[in-house]
Amino acid sequence: MLLSLVRLRWRRGKGDEQLGELPAIVKKDVLIFAIGNESRGDDALAPLLLHNLENWAGTAGRVELIEDYQLQVEHVTDLLDRSAVLFVDADVSCAEPFHFSEIAAAKDSSYTSHVMTPFALLHTYRHVYGTDAPPAFLLRIRGYDFELGNPLSDKAVANLEVVTKWMRELCIDDNLQSWRRLVDA
Repeated sequence: MLLSLVRLRWRRGKGDEQLGELPAIVKKDVLIFAIGNESRGDDALAPLLLHNLENWAGTAGRVELIEDYQLQVEHVTDLLDRSAVLFVDADVSCAEPFHFSEIAAAKDSSYTSHVMTPFALLHTYRHVYGTDAPPAFLLRIRGYDFELGNPLSDKAVANLEVVTKWMRELCIDDNLQSWRRLVDA
């Protein structure tokens, strides 16, 4: 999705000389946000899924991939002007191999923390921008071992293979109603 031309004028020295305008900023329609730490065993599932999608042609031009260890309040700006947002995280409590759901804004205990849940980030978006965030989904990939320094467990490797194939199919279909039909399917 193309944002409108950003007309920032800059000046050199003390004068008011206008040097030019910055080009338009291109922002991709769908955001996939991976949360996890590749140094903590199965917590690497979400970042590794993004690595699997990075050079795949199905995401080119429409999907932006962002990875971070944790969500923070600053990430609210990443949600601007999106048609949909997908948060991806490893989870020890979800069903194998993964669980996909649509989520909504909710104020929780992470709201004032430096580490936020996707629900709290959506709530912050509403608070900051005065409108609801774009439709948001949460993909939880089943993990088993989150110890610092451990490699990805064998079970997590199998789950990553399944979810990578599923995600490629999801990325091809940019119809929001199709995504909603997959929720808890």
